[in-house]
Amino acid sequence: MEFSIESNYDVSKNGWEVIMAGEIDIFNSEQLKSSLLKLINEKGKNLYLDCAKLTFIDSTALGALVGVLKNVKQGGGDIYINSLKPNLTKLFKITNLDKVFIIEVN
Repeated sequence: MEFSIESNYDVSKNGWEVIMAGEIDIFNSEQLKSSLLKLINEKGKNLYLDCAKLTFIDSTALGALVGVLKNVKQGGGDIYINSLKPNLTKLFKITNLDKVFIIEVN
């Protein structure tokens, strides 16, 4: 399955709501990183990642998200991740990234 993102700026949250779908891996993680950085550089300081339609991420995707987080933190913002599937929640927990990102439980 291919990877896609949709984004919408939310003034009340001073950030972007981003719906991610498909699989993020070594082949498209750089695309993810550049797309998210472009949004943050455009306006806002927070990212709200909706992962309900995300089916797979690998270590390069996690690295891309960490790289984006560093940029977001420099701007005084944060990354909020919600609607993770159980297998992806487990991945964030075993890598301790659940302590780095704000994981919102639905």
